[in-house]
Amino acid sequence: MKRVFGVKKDKEPPPSIQDATVRISKRGDTVDEKLKKLDAELSRYKEQIKRTRPGPAQEALKSRAMRVLKQKRMYEGQRDMLYNQTFNLDQVAFASEGLKDAQQTMTALKSANKELKGMMKTVKIQDIDNLQDEMMDMMDMSNEIQETLGRSYNVPDDIDEDELMGELDALEADMGTEADGVPSYLQPDKEEPDLDAELNLPTAPSGNATAAAGRANAQVEDELGFPAVPRASVRS
Repeated sequence: MKRVFGVKKDKEPPPSIQDATVRISKRGDTVDEKLKKLDAELSRYKEQIKRTRPGPAQEALKSRAMRVLKQKRMYEGQRDMLYNQTFNLDQVAFASEGLKDAQQTMTALKSANKELKGMMKTVKIQDIDNLQDEMMDMMDMSNEIQETLGRSYNVPDDIDEDELMGELDALEADMGTEADGVPSYLQPDKEEPDLDAELNLPTAPSGNATAAAGRANAQVEDELGFPAVPRASVRS
């Protein structure tokens, strides 16, 4: 059967945009090479025309130069057409890449959406609110515990703050009137004054004065009716 009907040939895959771009680029390179050769040939004809005298020979050179110039214009048109085709293929390739990126983005978004839905089933707003409320209560309890532990035992609760402010103002006024702004109870102790001099007390008696005072006291006791104490006489 294969001999009669033959074997069905597999179809070649259609060329991709990249393949078409490469092929057109190669054609453009070939056209550029031909244009370079034509430019060199035109330059040679121009030099020959300058060196040739007017006449049939110069006219023949001019006709050849015109033929080369027409070929150059034709190849330049082909080159421009190939450049336009390459530009169009680049635009199509850019659009195709953009669509591929969009497809990948949509696939990634769908996968992420599916994962988020699964995660949202395990996380509930009510649980989060309850957790926040418990944390706030625990923070309030912690603050109360800290305040209780930091309370002073010896400070009474019925202290008048206005009275304390008055004492503080008086202390500041005292500091302003004292020397160097230091209150009197914080200044160093001065030399103690002579109390005897301030009270005008008499000086202590000497030995003769003591004996005279004793006799005077004995006389006073006799006058008051007390028995006199016998005195010892000293003989020489």
